[in-house]
Amino acid sequence: MEWKLDDGRPIWPQLSQQLARRILAGVYPPGSRLPAVRELAAEAGVNPNTMQRALAQLEQEGLAKADRTAGRLVTQDRQILESVRLREAQAVIQGYFEAMSALGYSRERAVELLKEEFQ
Repeated sequence: MEWKLDDGRPIWPQLSQQLARRILAGVYPPGSRLPAVRELAAEAGVNPNTMQRALAQLEQEGLAKADRTAGRLVTQDRQILESVRLREAQAVIQGYFEAMSALGYSRERAVELLKEEFQ
């Protein structure tokens, strides 16, 4: 997966969100070891301290945990994973409604358009 960074927002939250989405998508499965900070930083083209901050955010959210011998591991807690997945889905839905509103559609019409798309 390619890293997509927006200069208009702080980098570390973007990195954290993209790592979380990789976890939710199964790129880093539950219980697996995350790549090292320096490896991820080099891949994303950012300072290791910035990546460290992003990974610390994942730990705060419960998506990862530090292990002295194994490095950082993805949580195996399915409840945490589903909670974060739901939060991300809600953000996507909200973005959809905001974009449709900018096009002049009501929330109701936006829902109708979605239903029509899937029929």
